[in-house]
Amino acid sequence: MNFFKALFGGSEETPEQKQQADETRKFDMFKYDGVKAAKMGQHDYAVKCYKEALKIREDLEVRDYLAQSLIRTGQLAEAYEQLDTLAAAEPENTAIFIQMAQVAHMMENYTAMAQACERALLIDNQNARAHYLYAQACIGQEDMINAIAMLTKAITLKDDMAEAYLLRGQTLLKMGDASGADGDCTHLLADYATNEDVLMLKARIERAKGNADAAIEAYGRVIDANPFCIDAFKERGALKYEKGDMAGAKEDAQHAMELEPKDMEAVNGEYSAEGIEQRTRQAYRNINPLGLNLELRMGYRYVVVYGRAALTPLLKTASAPKCYQLAFGLGVRI
Repeated sequence: MNFFKALFGGSEETPEQKQQADETRKFDMFKYDGVKAAKMGQHDYAVKCYKEALKIREDLEVRDYLAQSLIRTGQLAEAYEQLDTLAAAEPENTAIFIQMAQVAHMMENYTAMAQACERALLIDNQNARAHYLYAQACIGQEDMINAIAMLTKAITLKDDMAEAYLLRGQTLLKMGDASGADGDCTHLLADYATNEDVLMLKARIERAKGNADAAIEAYGRVIDANPFCIDAFKERGALKYEKGDMAGAKEDAQHAMELEPKDMEAVNGEYSAEGIEQRTRQAYRNINPLGLNLELRMGYRYVVVYGRAALTPLLKTASAPKCYQLAFGLGVRI
Protein backbone atom coordinates (compact mmCIF):
# COMPACT_ATOMS: atom_id res chain seq x y z
CA MET A 1 0.00 0.00 0.00
CA ASN A 2 2.88 2.38 0.84
CA PHE A 3 4.42 1.51 -2.57
CA PHE A 4 1.31 2.71 -4.44
CA LYS A 5 1.03 5.84 -2.30
CA ALA A 6 4.67 6.64 -3.05
CA LEU A 7 4.13 5.85 -6.73
CA PHE A 8 1.03 8.03 -7.15
CA GLY A 9 2.00 10.74 -4.73
CA GLY A 10 -0.44 9.73 -1.97
CA SER A 11 0.11 10.32 1.73
CA GLU A 12 -1.05 8.52 4.84
CA GLU A 13 -3.90 9.94 6.94
CA THR A 14 -2.82 11.82 9.99
CA PRO A 15 -4.21 10.75 13.40
CA GLU A 16 -6.38 13.87 13.42
CA GLN A 17 -7.84 12.98 10.03
CA LYS A 18 -8.55 9.44 11.15
CA GLN A 19 -10.27 10.70 14.28
CA GLN A 20 -12.34 13.17 12.26
CA ALA A 21 -13.37 10.47 9.81
CA ASP A 22 -14.32 8.17 12.68
CA GLU A 23 -16.37 10.90 14.34
CA THR A 24 -18.15 11.65 11.05
CA ARG A 25 -19.00 7.98 10.64
CA LYS A 26 -20.38 7.74 14.18
CA PHE A 27 -22.29 11.01 13.83
CA ASP A 28 -23.93 9.86 10.60
CA MET A 29 -24.76 6.50 12.19
CA PHE A 30 -26.47 8.07 15.23
CA LYS A 31 -28.29 10.60 13.08
CA TYR A 32 -29.51 7.95 10.65
CA ASP A 33 -30.61 5.62 13.46
CA GLY A 34 -32.46 8.48 15.15
CA VAL A 35 -34.33 9.48 12.01
CA LYS A 36 -35.20 5.85 11.31
CA ALA A 37 -36.43 5.31 14.88
CA ALA A 38 -38.53 8.49 14.77
CA LYS A 39 -40.19 7.41 11.53
CA MET A 40 -41.10 4.11 13.22
CA GLY A 41 -42.55 6.00 16.20
CA GLN A 42 -39.73 4.95 18.53
CA HIS A 43 -39.06 8.45 19.81
CA ASP A 44 -37.45 7.40 23.10
CA TYR A 45 -34.71 5.64 21.18
CA ALA A 46 -34.54 8.50 18.68
CA VAL A 47 -33.86 10.94 21.54
CA LYS A 48 -30.92 8.80 22.69
CA CYS A 49 -29.49 8.67 19.17
CA TYR A 50 -29.80 12.41 18.59
CA LYS A 51 -28.16 13.19 21.92
CA GLU A 52 -25.24 10.90 21.08
CA ALA A 53 -24.88 12.61 17.71
CA LEU A 54 -24.83 16.05 19.34
CA LYS A 55 -22.07 14.92 21.72
CA ILE A 56 -19.91 14.42 18.66
CA ARG A 57 -20.86 17.54 16.71
CA GLU A 58 -23.21 20.51 16.93
CA ASP A 59 -25.81 20.27 14.19
CA LEU A 60 -28.96 22.42 14.01
CA GLU A 61 -30.86 19.86 11.98
CA VAL A 62 -30.24 17.13 14.55
CA ARG A 63 -31.14 19.52 17.36
CA ASP A 64 -34.43 20.24 15.61
CA TYR A 65 -35.07 16.49 15.24
CA LEU A 66 -34.30 16.10 18.94
CA ALA A 67 -36.82 18.80 19.87
CA GLN A 68 -39.56 17.11 17.83
CA SER A 69 -38.94 13.71 19.43
CA LEU A 70 -38.84 15.26 22.90
CA ILE A 71 -42.25 16.79 22.25
CA ARG A 72 -43.62 13.43 21.20
CA THR A 73 -42.31 11.79 24.35
CA GLY A 74 -43.82 14.49 26.55
CA GLN A 75 -40.49 15.98 27.63
CA LEU A 76 -41.76 19.48 26.97
CA ALA A 77 -39.41 21.52 29.16
CA GLU A 78 -36.36 19.95 27.52
CA ALA A 79 -37.92 20.38 24.09
CA TYR A 80 -38.43 24.08 24.83
CA GLU A 81 -34.75 24.39 25.82
CA GLN A 82 -33.68 22.79 22.53
CA LEU A 83 -35.90 25.17 20.58
CA ASP A 84 -34.47 28.11 22.53
CA THR A 85 -30.99 26.99 21.50
CA LEU A 86 -32.15 26.87 17.89
CA ALA A 87 -33.66 30.35 18.23
CA ALA A 88 -30.33 31.70 19.48
CA ALA A 89 -28.64 30.25 16.39
CA GLU A 90 -31.37 31.47 14.00
CA PRO A 91 -32.89 34.60 15.60
CA GLU A 92 -34.80 35.54 12.43
CA ASN A 93 -36.58 32.20 12.07
CA THR A 94 -40.23 32.85 12.89
CA ALA A 95 -41.15 29.17 12.74
CA ILE A 96 -38.93 28.39 15.74
CA PHE A 97 -40.66 30.99 17.91
CA ILE A 98 -44.07 29.75 16.75
CA GLN A 99 -43.19 26.25 17.90
CA MET A 100 -41.79 27.57 21.17
CA ALA A 101 -45.15 29.21 21.78
CA GLN A 102 -46.96 25.97 21.01
CA VAL A 103 -44.77 23.99 23.42
CA ALA A 104 -45.20 26.65 26.11
CA HIS A 105 -48.96 26.36 25.61
CA MET A 106 -48.74 22.60 26.14
CA MET A 107 -46.89 23.30 29.39
CA GLU A 108 -49.49 25.94 30.33
CA ASN A 109 -46.65 28.43 30.71
CA TYR A 110 -48.50 31.43 29.32
CA THR A 111 -45.77 33.93 30.19
CA ALA A 112 -43.21 32.05 28.09
CA MET A 113 -45.85 31.58 25.40
CA ALA A 114 -46.52 35.32 25.21
CA GLN A 115 -42.79 36.07 25.05
CA ALA A 116 -42.30 33.64 22.18
CA CYS A 117 -45.21 35.20 20.30
CA GLU A 118 -43.79 38.68 20.84
CA ARG A 119 -40.45 37.56 19.41
CA ALA A 120 -42.21 36.04 16.40
CA LEU A 121 -44.20 39.24 15.79
CA LEU A 122 -41.07 41.37 15.99
CA ILE A 123 -39.84 39.41 12.98
CA ASP A 124 -43.17 39.22 11.14
CA ASN A 125 -46.07 41.29 12.47
CA GLN A 126 -48.30 40.02 9.68
CA ASN A 127 -48.16 36.42 10.89
CA ALA A 128 -51.75 35.36 11.63
CA ARG A 129 -50.66 32.23 13.50
CA ALA A 130 -48.51 34.27 15.88
CA HIS A 131 -51.45 36.58 16.65
CA TYR A 132 -53.70 33.57 17.27
CA LEU A 133 -51.20 31.99 19.64
CA TYR A 134 -50.70 35.32 21.39
CA ALA A 135 -54.47 35.40 21.96
CA GLN A 136 -54.29 31.96 23.58
CA ALA A 137 -51.51 33.24 25.85
CA CYS A 138 -53.64 36.26 26.79
CA ILE A 139 -56.57 33.99 27.65
CA GLY A 140 -54.26 31.88 29.80
CA GLN A 141 -53.35 35.09 31.63
CA GLU A 142 -57.04 36.10 31.83
CA ASP A 143 -56.46 39.11 29.60
CA MET A 144 -59.62 38.75 27.52
CA ILE A 145 -59.56 42.25 26.00
CA ASN A 146 -56.17 41.76 24.38
CA ALA A 147 -57.14 38.23 23.39
CA ILE A 148 -60.09 39.59 21.39
CA ALA A 149 -57.82 42.19 19.79
CA MET A 150 -55.28 39.54 18.77
CA LEU A 151 -57.95 37.23 17.38
CA THR A 152 -59.51 40.06 15.39
CA LYS A 153 -56.08 40.89 13.95
CA ALA A 154 -55.54 37.22 13.06
CA ILE A 155 -58.90 37.12 11.25
CA THR A 156 -58.08 40.36 9.43
CA LEU A 157 -54.84 38.84 8.20
CA LYS A 158 -56.40 35.46 7.36
CA ASP A 159 -60.17 35.63 6.98
CA ASP A 160 -60.55 31.86 6.57
CA MET A 161 -58.87 31.07 9.91
CA ALA A 162 -61.70 29.04 11.41
CA GLU A 163 -59.97 28.40 14.74
CA ALA A 164 -59.65 32.16 15.29
CA TYR A 165 -63.39 32.67 14.75
CA LEU A 166 -64.12 29.78 17.11
CA LEU A 167 -61.81 31.02 19.88
CA ARG A 168 -63.11 34.58 19.54
CA GLY A 169 -66.69 33.32 19.77
CA GLN A 170 -65.86 31.25 22.86
CA THR A 171 -64.06 34.20 24.47
CA LEU A 172 -66.86 36.65 23.72
CA LEU A 173 -69.32 34.24 25.29
CA LYS A 174 -67.19 34.02 28.44
CA MET A 175 -67.18 37.80 28.55
CA GLY A 176 -70.98 37.82 28.44
CA ASP A 177 -71.33 38.97 24.83
CA ALA A 178 -73.63 36.23 23.55
CA SER A 179 -74.67 38.27 20.50
CA GLY A 180 -71.07 38.84 19.43
CA ALA A 181 -70.31 35.16 19.97
CA ASP A 182 -73.37 34.23 17.90
CA GLY A 183 -72.02 36.28 14.99
CA ASP A 184 -68.80 34.25 14.91
CA CYS A 185 -70.72 31.01 15.40
CA THR A 186 -73.11 31.78 12.54
CA HIS A 187 -70.13 32.46 10.29
CA LEU A 188 -68.63 29.07 11.19
CA LEU A 189 -71.88 27.13 10.80
CA ALA A 190 -71.98 28.08 7.12
CA ASP A 191 -68.94 25.87 6.48
CA TYR A 192 -68.76 23.65 9.57
CA ALA A 193 -72.37 22.71 10.26
CA THR A 194 -71.46 19.32 11.75
CA ASN A 195 -68.34 20.34 13.66
CA GLU A 196 -68.56 19.32 17.32
CA ASP A 197 -66.84 22.43 18.70
CA VAL A 198 -68.92 24.82 16.62
CA LEU A 199 -72.14 23.08 17.63
CA MET A 200 -71.10 23.13 21.28
CA LEU A 201 -70.53 26.87 21.02
CA LYS A 202 -73.98 27.27 19.47
CA ALA A 203 -75.58 25.26 22.27
CA ARG A 204 -73.90 27.35 24.95
CA ILE A 205 -74.84 30.59 23.22
CA GLU A 206 -78.51 29.56 23.12
CA ARG A 207 -78.32 28.55 26.77
CA ALA A 208 -76.79 31.93 27.67
CA LYS A 209 -79.60 33.66 25.79
CA GLY A 210 -82.16 31.69 27.76
CA ASN A 211 -83.33 29.66 24.75
CA ALA A 212 -83.46 26.31 26.51
CA ASP A 213 -85.23 24.38 23.73
CA ALA A 214 -82.82 25.63 21.06
CA ALA A 215 -79.88 24.82 23.34
CA ILE A 216 -81.15 21.29 23.98
CA GLU A 217 -81.58 20.77 20.24
CA ALA A 218 -78.03 22.02 19.63
CA TYR A 219 -76.62 19.73 22.32
CA GLY A 220 -78.38 16.89 20.52
CA ARG A 221 -76.53 17.79 17.33
CA VAL A 222 -73.25 17.82 19.27
CA ILE A 223 -74.00 14.29 20.47
CA ASP A 224 -74.88 13.26 16.91
CA ALA A 225 -71.46 14.51 15.82
CA ASN A 226 -69.71 12.87 18.76
CA PRO A 227 -71.68 10.35 20.83
CA PHE A 228 -68.86 10.37 23.40
CA CYS A 229 -69.02 14.09 24.22
CA ILE A 230 -69.41 14.01 28.00
CA ASP A 231 -69.86 17.77 28.38
CA ALA A 232 -72.82 17.75 26.00
CA PHE A 233 -74.60 15.10 28.08
CA LYS A 234 -73.83 16.93 31.33
CA GLU A 235 -74.93 20.35 30.11
CA ARG A 236 -78.02 19.07 28.32
CA GLY A 237 -78.96 17.08 31.41
CA ALA A 238 -78.70 20.21 33.57
CA LEU A 239 -80.95 22.09 31.16
CA LYS A 240 -83.50 19.29 31.13
CA TYR A 241 -83.48 19.30 34.92
CA GLU A 242 -84.12 23.05 34.97
CA LYS A 243 -87.06 22.51 32.61
CA GLY A 244 -88.49 19.80 34.85
CA ASP A 245 -87.68 16.92 32.52
CA MET A 246 -86.44 14.63 35.27
CA ALA A 247 -86.43 11.49 33.13
CA GLY A 248 -84.40 13.16 30.39
CA ALA A 249 -81.99 14.68 32.90
CA LYS A 250 -81.47 11.32 34.57
CA GLU A 251 -80.82 9.65 31.23
CA ASP A 252 -78.19 12.23 30.26
CA ALA A 253 -76.51 11.97 33.66
CA GLN A 254 -76.33 8.20 33.31
CA HIS A 255 -74.78 8.54 29.85
CA ALA A 256 -72.17 10.93 31.28
CA MET A 257 -71.29 8.52 34.09
CA GLU A 258 -71.02 5.60 31.67
CA LEU A 259 -68.59 7.59 29.54
CA GLU A 260 -66.57 8.86 32.49
CA PRO A 261 -67.32 6.63 35.49
CA LYS A 262 -64.37 7.85 37.55
CA ASP A 263 -65.40 11.48 37.29
CA MET A 264 -68.25 11.23 39.74
CA GLU A 265 -67.94 14.81 40.96
CA ALA A 266 -68.70 16.17 37.50
CA VAL A 267 -72.13 14.58 37.52
CA ASN A 268 -72.60 14.51 41.26
CA GLY A 269 -75.18 16.26 43.42
CA GLU A 270 -78.53 17.34 42.14
CA TYR A 271 -77.69 16.62 38.49
CA SER A 272 -76.40 13.09 39.13
CA ALA A 273 -78.43 10.06 38.11
CA GLU A 274 -79.03 9.23 41.78
CA GLY A 275 -79.93 12.79 42.72
CA ILE A 276 -82.27 13.20 39.79
CA GLU A 277 -83.93 9.86 40.51
CA GLN A 278 -84.57 10.90 44.12
CA ARG A 279 -86.08 14.19 43.02
CA THR A 280 -88.12 12.46 40.37
CA ARG A 281 -89.59 10.11 42.97
CA GLN A 282 -90.34 12.98 45.33
CA ALA A 283 -91.96 15.03 42.58
CA TYR A 284 -94.00 12.00 41.60
CA ARG A 285 -95.14 11.53 45.19
CA ASN A 286 -96.12 15.17 45.44
CA ILE A 287 -98.43 14.98 42.45
CA ASN A 288 -99.51 11.35 42.93
CA PRO A 289 -99.32 10.37 46.62
CA LEU A 290 -101.23 7.16 46.07
CA GLY A 291 -98.92 5.96 43.38
CA LEU A 292 -101.68 5.68 40.77
CA ASN A 293 -100.39 4.89 37.34
CA LEU A 294 -102.37 4.56 34.12
CA GLU A 295 -100.81 2.78 31.16
CA LEU A 296 -101.81 1.73 27.69
CA ARG A 297 -100.60 -1.79 26.91
CA MET A 298 -100.88 -2.77 23.28
CA GLY A 299 -101.00 -6.30 21.99
CA TYR A 300 -102.03 -8.12 18.87
CA ARG A 301 -105.56 -6.90 18.01
CA TYR A 302 -106.20 -5.35 21.41
CA VAL A 303 -105.38 -2.46 23.71
CA VAL A 304 -105.52 -2.69 27.52
CA VAL A 305 -106.08 0.34 29.73
CA TYR A 306 -104.20 -0.65 32.88
CA GLY A 307 -104.42 1.11 36.21
CA ARG A 308 -101.95 0.38 39.00
CA ALA A 309 -101.79 1.62 42.61
CA ALA A 310 -98.46 1.03 44.28
CA LEU A 311 -98.11 0.92 48.06
CA THR A 312 -94.57 2.22 48.23
CA PRO A 313 -95.34 5.97 48.27
CA LEU A 314 -97.60 5.45 51.27
CA LEU A 315 -95.10 3.56 53.40
CA LYS A 316 -92.36 6.22 53.63
CA THR A 317 -90.00 3.88 55.48
CA ALA A 318 -86.44 2.80 54.87
CA SER A 319 -87.71 -0.48 53.45
CA ALA A 320 -90.19 1.19 51.14
CA PRO A 321 -88.12 0.81 47.96
CA LYS A 322 -88.08 -2.95 48.50
CA CYS A 323 -91.86 -2.96 48.56
CA TYR A 324 -92.23 -1.11 45.28
CA GLN A 325 -93.13 -4.32 43.50
CA LEU A 326 -96.21 -4.65 45.70
CA ALA A 327 -99.02 -3.09 43.70
CA PHE A 328 -102.62 -3.63 42.74
CA GLY A 329 -103.54 -3.55 39.10
CA LEU A 330 -106.70 -3.67 37.04
CA GLY A 331 -106.88 -3.85 33.30
CA VAL A 332 -109.71 -3.42 30.81
CA ARG A 333 -109.33 -4.89 27.36
CA ILE A 334 -110.76 -2.74 24.56
